[in-house]
Amino acid sequence: MTPGTADRPLMPIEDFEELERRAPETVRLEYINGKLEVKAALDGNHRSIFMWLLRQCMQHRPDLDLVPESGVKAEAYRKGRARTDGTLVPVDHFKGDGEWSDPDSSLMAVEITSRDRDTNQRDRIDKPIGYAEAEIPVYLLIDRDNHTLTVFSEPKDGRYQQVSPHAWGVTVQLPAPVNITLDTEKLKDYAD
Repeated sequence: MTPGTADRPLMPIEDFEELERRAPETVRLEYINGKLEVKAALDGNHRSIFMWLLRQCMQHRPDLDLVPESGVKAEAYRKGRARTDGTLVPVDHFKGDGEWSDPDSSLMAVEITSRDRDTNQRDRIDKPIGYAEAEIPVYLLIDRDNHTLTVFSEPKDGRYQQVSPHAWGVTVQLPAPVNITLDTEKLKDYAD
């Protein structure tokens, strides 16, 4: 069978959503760029990095929620389904939504790289495209392999116009509409 692409998806989105509903709770599925993806299980450093970011977001922007494991309708025309490591949204934004929410009013999508063979394609290539196509203003990639934090911003025509990588340990200003300054020194504790 030929792998799926955005132009020739592996399956209709309705079939993916049914498959995802029936999957065991321990299996996290995504549908990105026409391909079915299994998202890796979280390890302790991954969870600790998320909590570091959550504390910083709460301190600087108590008017927002950093929602973990958000199911977001991504890509052009919302044909994809991505499970972010975190989505920064107004408080109670996802209230009443089902498993997959429209990204409207999402300020930032967050991914923390995992230790699996698909992380390069998924987190560094496919997700920036999907989130830009969904017009999420900021995509924050916390890259555990490269010890970098990359800020993607200004989505236009399905691509982020600004891509700004930063080494762990520096201060990083997340652009509007996020407007949070991150002290990334703590990330060095999670280098492995």
